[in-house]
Amino acid sequence: MTTPVLDGANTVGDVLDVAARRHGDRLAVQDAAGALTFVELRERARRLADGLLRSGLRPGDRVLEALPNSCELLVSEMALALAGLVRVPLNPRLGPREWRGIRVDSGARALIADGRLQGGDGARITEHVTCEITVRADEGVIADLIADGSPGARLGAAKPEDVVGLAYSSGTTGKPKGALRTHRMRLASMRAMLQHVVEPTGEVGAYLHAGPAIHTSGLFILPMLALGARQVMAHHPNPGAIAGIVSAEGITHLALVPSVVDALTRLPGSARRSFAGVRMLAYAGAPMPPAQIRRAAELLTHRLVQYYGLVEAIPPLTVLGIDDHARGLSDEPHLLGSAGHIVGDARIEIRRDGGTLGAGADEPELGEVAVSGPMVTPGYWNAHERTDLGKSFDGAALLTGDVGVVVDGCLVLADRRNNMLISGGYNVYPGEIESAVLSSPGLRDAVAVGLPDERWGQRIVLAYTTTSGTDLDASQRAALDDRLTGLAPHKRPKSCHFHAELPLGATGKIDRRAIAAQLIAAEHPLSGASDERLPAT
Repeated sequence: MTTPVLDGANTVGDVLDVAARRHGDRLAVQDAAGALTFVELRERARRLADGLLRSGLRPGDRVLEALPNSCELLVSEMALALAGLVRVPLNPRLGPREWRGIRVDSGARALIADGRLQGGDGARITEHVTCEITVRADEGVIADLIADGSPGARLGAAKPEDVVGLAYSSGTTGKPKGALRTHRMRLASMRAMLQHVVEPTGEVGAYLHAGPAIHTSGLFILPMLALGARQVMAHHPNPGAIAGIVSAEGITHLALVPSVVDALTRLPGSARRSFAGVRMLAYAGAPMPPAQIRRAAELLTHRLVQYYGLVEAIPPLTVLGIDDHARGLSDEPHLLGSAGHIVGDARIEIRRDGGTLGAGADEPELGEVAVSGPMVTPGYWNAHERTDLGKSFDGAALLTGDVGVVVDGCLVLADRRNNMLISGGYNVYPGEIESAVLSSPGLRDAVAVGLPDERWGQRIVLAYTTTSGTDLDASQRAALDDRLTGLAPHKRPKSCHFHAELPLGATGKIDRRAIAAQLIAAEHPLSGASDERLPAT
């Protein structure tokens, strides 16, 4: 397969135009209700873009989008880009407080939504978010705008540096913040995805959007358009349904968060065999412990790919490819502890003590990961009004808040700066504790958190789940204790706690604050402990 780099494309709309010319009547996207060819997708997107501008919106206006994985989502995303509007996707896995915070911070004038879309707690987005203009997919308004719009309407010519979207963080620790995303950033990510993630895995038959297309899976929308590949949209399928779609639709490529990959390994053998023909099972959003990687390779497919990036620096910055996984599972196990090789135009440095340590240094030390390149955001929306933005810029580089080191061209991530615990006056990164124990027999996940303690400041405890779903037996617990004994005394957890499941945040990552809250509540059931009482972990 030869990657079409689309050298003449400078904007998201250019990618759609080239795709329609090259791939014409081939199927571009399908969902449970129907399908669109590349020509139909372009025509509907242009009609909707014209309709949105006729409704009173102006280029540069922010538009909230809350749609399930569907053909309409793809039409909407392309239409907003063509109209010069700024797409602000709302993650349904957040909640009313975050949705309202994003609306206020973005100053959105419009909402494109399906009123049936619910958050994790059952709240409907349209019941909690209102805008001057509301376009309800479930009431046929999108269809009406498409019918009234003109595919030949004169739309403004976008420039590569124009903002095409705002990507908001989950907002679990404070007010959501929106990273600016330009056309140039989106196309830099597309090209890197094609060249370093997709192309090495072989020809794409069909790509499955099983996770929300506003998160990890959505990074593949432009690459798949460029390739002329069919995109199958599935709204919130459970693991069994994912396996069924992979089999029925001939899915060759998909990307999931590690927690879903792990859930797939627990399906019956007949369902797991659906993944035998998959050419790429990518995972991102959080590290996957080596034991889980091995389990996925043995029970699902060995064609695993990991990539790393951030809201502020669109993936992939690094890639751990299929061959890397194979070597990591045989004679180079250290590879499985890395985020992979630095790729494309991404430039990564390690900042420590005011200095810089990059690839090739003789004695690398942990430091903050700094990244620069065309995929990095130019800043945050409303940055001049905010003092709580967390990540910062040092010249042209984004200081990510990730702590790591570069070894032989591979980025090894140790932890997050804001995960650091202070116990007995010592700084402790929970990632070091977790890495020390995750190879322990029977362990599935392990998370170290700090609980308020009068003596220690923060008392380090370990929460864990197991592969069996029941607590460790005596020999397994002894093996865990042995690994903990290998840590320096001030890093050893004061207690260990079995959990049947660990809570996940809006993006599928383990929610450390929620774990700490649960443990505090278990110790003090009448205290009414909540996240607001917790230190940042």
